Amino acid sequence: MSLTLYARELRRGVLPFFVIAAILTMYIVSVVYMYDPKITENLSLIMSTMPDAFAAFGMSHAATTMTGFMLNYLYGFLFTWVPLLLIMMTVNRMVVRPIDRGSLACVLSSPVSRPCIAITLAAVMLTVLASMLALIIVAQLACAEALFPGELNRAELLRASVGLFCLWTFMAGLCFASACTFRDARAALWVGGGACLLMFLAKMAAQVGKGLEFLQDANPVTLFDPYGLAAMSGDAALDAAILAVVGLALLAMGAAVFCRRDFDV
Repeated sequence: MSLTLYARELRRGVLPFFVIAAILTMYIVSVVYMYDPKITENLSLIMSTMPDAFAAFGMSHAATTMTGFMLNYLYGFLFTWVPLLLIMMTVNRMVVRPIDRGSLACVLSSPVSRPCIAITLAAVMLTVLASMLALIIVAQLACAEALFPGELNRAELLRASVGLFCLWTFMAGLCFASACTFRDARAALWVGGGACLLMFLAKMAAQVGKGLEFLQDANPVTLFDPYGLAAMSGDAALDAAILAVVGLALLAMGAAVFCRRDFDV
């Protein structure tokens, strides 16, 4: 791995990282602050009047504890969609745009092998996601402890967060493989990113539409079950591990394509 390239790419991604981090932190503070028995009852009443809308965004679970409340209003939608934006921005900055503009020639002409470059770019992606995960975990724990000491089950939250990282790894692998494979810049960015969006939309449709449950059977993102992970029930941990393994395999596949591809630079 090239430490110089690794550090450079991390520096270049500081601004979008902190913008996304600020958005997520703002919502974390808002959701934790909303945890109040009276407000929770009001939200339950609103949920009963619009069950399909809440189900579509993964917020249909009854939240009787603070951990359940945070899983319902953060992990069902916000922590899955917003990080996808960060993944696409990172892939576009590191791979798609340099290839499209020809600036990748500077990196390829350096005394660093292609496998080393590809591994470094994949490592940057995983580092960005791991840093984001650490930040949102700290933000949740800090806010919960400051506003409602002792209410949050930390072990349950951490288990759900590990599963969330597995989902992020899968999305990152799909976007990275797409960026390394397709020559057209729009296809390179949107085949992977668009596939993730379609998976989420299919999941939303399956949660709402009658007769559309089959959309979940072949949908990888449904393997992420934050409630099952928190409760250590069923095959939730195994399903999350499958997401992580597939994501790492896609990263490896993208790196292999990167090493063999002829770039027009």
